[in-house]
Amino acid sequence: MWASLRKQLWQWRGVFIAAPSVAGVVIGLWWAGWLQELELAALDQFFRWRPAEAMDSRIVIVEINEQDIQKLGNWPLSDQRLAQLLTILKQQQPRAIGLDLYRDLPVEPGYQELVKVFQSTPNLIGIRKVAGDAEGTAVNPPPILDKLNQIGANDLVVDSDGKVRRGLLSLGTPSGEIIPSFSTMLALTYLEAEGITLEEVDAEGNQYQLGKAVFTRLNQHDGGYVRTDAGGFQIVSNFRNLRQGFQSISITEVLEGKIPKDWGRDRVILIGITGESVADNFFTPYSRGLLGRSPGVEIHADVVSQMVSAALEGRPLIRVWSELWEILWIVVWTVVGATLTWGQRYRGGVTARSPFKVVSLSFVGGGLVGGCYWAFLNGWWIPVVPPILGLTGSAIAIMGYLAYNAGQMRRIFGRYVNDAVVANLLETPQGLRLGGENRQVTILFSDLRGFSAISERVSPETGVTVINHYLEVMTDVIDQYQGVITEIMGDGILVIFGAPIGREDDCQRAIACGIAMQLAMADVNQYNETLNLPALEMGIGIHGGEVLAGNIGSQKRAKYTVLGSPVNLASRIESYTVGGQVFISQDLFKQVDSILRVDGQFPVHPKGFAEPITVYEVGGIGGTFNLLLPKPEADFVVLQQKIPIQYIVLKGKHLEEIVCQGEIVKLSTHGAEIRTQQSLELFSNLKINLVTGTKKAKGLRDIYAKVVEELVDSPTHFGIRFTGIPPEIAALLSYLRQFPSD
Repeated sequence: MWASLRKQLWQWRGVFIAAPSVAGVVIGLWWAGWLQELELAALDQFFRWRPAEAMDSRIVIVEINEQDIQKLGNWPLSDQRLAQLLTILKQQQPRAIGLDLYRDLPVEPGYQELVKVFQSTPNLIGIRKVAGDAEGTAVNPPPILDKLNQIGANDLVVDSDGKVRRGLLSLGTPSGEIIPSFSTMLALTYLEAEGITLEEVDAEGNQYQLGKAVFTRLNQHDGGYVRTDAGGFQIVSNFRNLRQGFQSISITEVLEGKIPKDWGRDRVILIGITGESVADNFFTPYSRGLLGRSPGVEIHADVVSQMVSAALEGRPLIRVWSELWEILWIVVWTVVGATLTWGQRYRGGVTARSPFKVVSLSFVGGGLVGGCYWAFLNGWWIPVVPPILGLTGSAIAIMGYLAYNAGQMRRIFGRYVNDAVVANLLETPQGLRLGGENRQVTILFSDLRGFSAISERVSPETGVTVINHYLEVMTDVIDQYQGVITEIMGDGILVIFGAPIGREDDCQRAIACGIAMQLAMADVNQYNETLNLPALEMGIGIHGGEVLAGNIGSQKRAKYTVLGSPVNLASRIESYTVGGQVFISQDLFKQVDSILRVDGQFPVHPKGFAEPITVYEVGGIGGTFNLLLPKPEADFVVLQQKIPIQYIVLKGKHLEEIVCQGEIVKLSTHGAEIRTQQSLELFSNLKINLVTGTKKAKGLRDIYAKVVEELVDSPTHFGIRFTGIPPEIAALLSYLRQFPSD
């Protein structure tokens, strides 16, 4: 069971890592308040998306606009004019009249007349400013209405971005007195005729019931708010009429007797300023930028409409979840994003931006937004920004993790396949398809001389260390010249230039790479010297032509390689080399001859090819590369005492059965001149043993050599180049070179 659980944990490791991490970050951002502005903006968008409701005809406004102020001639409105206005409105028999004008001081003439109107109007509600403005100044209520308890606070709650999104049912004064809001007083006055009163639901005063509605006090962390000032009894306003406005009439029309009959009967009439010069305008969720501000009197009217609609018709109020549910909400969507992305991690490849992934994430994200919007239409404010961040953040985290893994895979894969091949496989639509295409390429074959002899003398671990260092050095050189290693065959390397990416200078780079590889053998042999091992040499053959390049193999196993006769010919050309040489074909020479240093040329007839070709030994390349190989010194000495040998000609990887006799007559550091009665083919490979009398010398191992010269003036004499020589024999021959003939 534990093993099965561990397997499941490993299979879904990305989800278990990404989801908690991203959820923790998002919750931290949310708790720090950095997401509040975005969440409030999302709430505003929901308000703007919501279909408009029918105008609430129970609320009407007497507005004082700029034209009214101009006609009245002075401002503020005199007590006499205000008394006249209220008298006219009383005749309409409204249920409540809201005076959204400060009247703490007399504005003569007509103060006594206004006092009488105040005293005779029990459904008139005045205002006071409790919390004070930016300077800390509150505004007192009209004294008469204050004595009659017909006062409400007209304070509005403004969020940090300057918008009004919350309404007040009541708030406390600095002295501790609880004052109902202006809107609450008007709504309660209106509902009194319906027999509806405000009732306390819990002893702590956090919930009140009004008809069909239950009002719950907003806390500082509710909805999208974080540590907001939740003083007083606040609610999130579920605006109803701000978009379409209310039925309104100007004060001038009322004073001039142009008010329609029964216009205000059984309604709530609010009197307030809408003129821009008085600056009683506020931003709301319906505002866009600096446009669309609403007068304060309309905001109060909308809150009255919300309360009346909720009490009589059960219109939803904006409700919120507890903090715990909101945290769980964020975590759930973070897990959804991580699970969805992790579950589809192989669709389209680990590094691909799969259309399915994008569509599925967009679909789920759209479902999240749609679900939150549907909840909003039903009176719930469910956070949308934190879960969206959790959803996308966890998806991005998973994709980042997968991209990191893909990078690691690519780095490891790059040990076996060149970066250009990796890119072709992983980042092109056809990269993983089996098959190939005809490409003009240049092929480089390299092979070590003497490694087999070394590997027989050392432990497997040391042999692996030597070959790994050699391959590391050569790989760095090949990468420098943008070659593509398609095959490592023991100590042999197959490199192509021109596929999967072709460049104009593929031929030049291939030859320059071969010369640079030969120069890099100094580093290889310096390392071998630290291991007390003899020096190694390498032969390189290069040819160019049209090949089939691509993914060759089966659906279960394939590799990127090249096929064709040019590959075979490059291999044949390499087989003619001895240590330290770079041979190129005649076709390649014709393309690059102007910048080459050629140290020799000779005809060969490769096995499997109908016609002989000319092979060129390249000792350097100019142009932008400027690479030169040191020329070998001619250090042959004629031996005073000839060294008898016996040898066998190698045919491919096999030995001929005939053992031939001969002798070494001249000796150099890297080769010799032998005399034999048997005819030897140029470039044939020999296995040579030193002999005493007619028997092989005991304790001395085999020498491997290649025939590199057939002396014209002496048909029985041949020049050979050692390709593998044991250290003890090398030491012996070096000693014998000290005794040349006179």
